[in-house]
Amino acid sequence: MKTRWRMIACLLLCGVLVWFLADAGQVRQDVSAALALCARSVIPALFPFLVVSTLLLRLGFGELAAPWLAGLMEPLFRVDGVGSSALLLGLVGGYPIGPRTTAELYRQGTLRRDEAERLLAFSNNSNPVFLISVLGLGVFGSVRVGIWLWLIHLLSALLTGLCFRHYQIGPAGPRNMTRSSPFHTVSFSSALVESVRSACSGMLSVCAFVLFFYVLARPLSSLSFPLGPALVGATELFSLTPLLTADRFGFVLSAAASGWGGLSVLCQTAAVLEGSGLSPRPCVLGKAVQGLFSLGLALLLSSYVLS
Repeated sequence: MKTRWRMIACLLLCGVLVWFLADAGQVRQDVSAALALCARSVIPALFPFLVVSTLLLRLGFGELAAPWLAGLMEPLFRVDGVGSSALLLGLVGGYPIGPRTTAELYRQGTLRRDEAERLLAFSNNSNPVFLISVLGLGVFGSVRVGIWLWLIHLLSALLTGLCFRHYQIGPAGPRNMTRSSPFHTVSFSSALVESVRSACSGMLSVCAFVLFFYVLARPLSSLSFPLGPALVGATELFSLTPLLTADRFGFVLSAAASGWGGLSVLCQTAAVLEGSGLSPRPCVLGKAVQGLFSLGLALLLSSYVLS
C-alpha cells in the first residue's frame, strides 16, 4: 500500500514539475507576488510573536501560568494547566505557534503525550491581527466584522477542545514532575538569543510553505465562483484574501477557511512537530472540526454581523 501511494505521489509531482517548466514565466511572477505577501503581511504579523512566545517559554511562562488556569484547562480539556501557555500564545500569535509551543512543552516533560495530543487539536489558531485587520478591515472595511470573525474563531477553537477532551491515540506517558522551571535556570540574554534564532528558523519554514502553496493555489483561483475561492481557501489562507467578496458568502468563507487553516498551515504544523515525537494527526482532525464549527457559527451570525 505504501509503495502504491508513493508511486501515485511521484506521478503527481512529475505532473507539477511539467506544469512549472511549461509555465515558468507565470510561476516566477507568482513566487514574486508570494515573496511580497510574506514581506508585507506574513513576517510582520508572525515573526515578533514567534520571538516573544519562545522567550516566554524559555523563561518559564508555562509553569508560571499553570496554577492560574489549571482550574479551566483540566476540567474542560483534560490538559494540565501548563498547556494554557500554548493555547494563549496560539490565539495571540497565530499559526503555528500553538503546536510549536505544545511540542516544546512536551519536550520539556511538562505535558504528557495524551495531553499534548489533545492540546494540538485546538491550539493551532489564526493571528487576531490577520482576522481583524487583513480580513475585517481589508476585505469588509469594518473592524467590527473582523472582531466577530475573531470571536467565531475563538469559540470554535474552544468547542473543538471540548470535543477532543477524551482523545488519545497512544499511552499517556509520564510527566516530568521533577524538572526545574526554565525561569530559574536560564538567563534572559541567552534565552533572547536562542529565541530570535529559533524564530528566524521557524519564520523561514513558514514563508517557504506560503511561497510553495501560493503557486499551487494560483490555478484554482481561475475556477468559477464560488468553487475557485473555496478551493483556494482550503489550500492556502493568505492567497484567499484577494478573492473574498464583502458579502455573506465572503464572511462565511472567511470564517470557515480561518478555522481550517489550509494545507499550507498543516504542512507548517507538521514541520514544527518534526522530531518532537508528536503526530500531526490531532492537528488535522482538530482543524477539520474547527472549520465546521466556524462554518456553522458564521452561517448563524452572518445576517446580524453584516446588517
